[in-house]
Amino acid sequence: MAAFCYNERILDHFRSPRNVGEIADADGVGHVGDPDCGDYVRMWIKVDADQRLSDVKFRCRGCPAAVACASITTELATGKTLDEASEITDEVVGEALGGLPEDKRHCSNLAADALYRAILDHIVRSCDPGHKRVDAREGAE
Repeated sequence: MAAFCYNERILDHFRSPRNVGEIADADGVGHVGDPDCGDYVRMWIKVDADQRLSDVKFRCRGCPAAVACASITTELATGKTLDEASEITDEVVGEALGGLPEDKRHCSNLAADALYRAILDHIVRSCDPGHKRVDAREGAE
């Protein structure tokens, strides 16, 4: 079993994750992973009248790096416009955490992808108010 050396920023976001929870009346929801068998991130966004993310929350099941990546992604995205937030990539997430161990770099993809999918969900629902979210088990990958 590999031992991972996490830096203090990663450990801080793992031990005290920011913005954990759900937004009941979310404007967009995105999820990545399989909640039954592995790392999983679900992200909720609230969009204000200026098309900025006024609130971002997450739920995550995974290793310390996955939790830290989801936590910092919410901090990076809150207050950003939809366009700005959609530019948050796995590289941006990894850099914001001061780097990830090589074997854990995939964890930053989960958070960035979940955020992007939440933004897309918001855009689709804005164009089609009758749009229903796709459950993770119905092929949101």
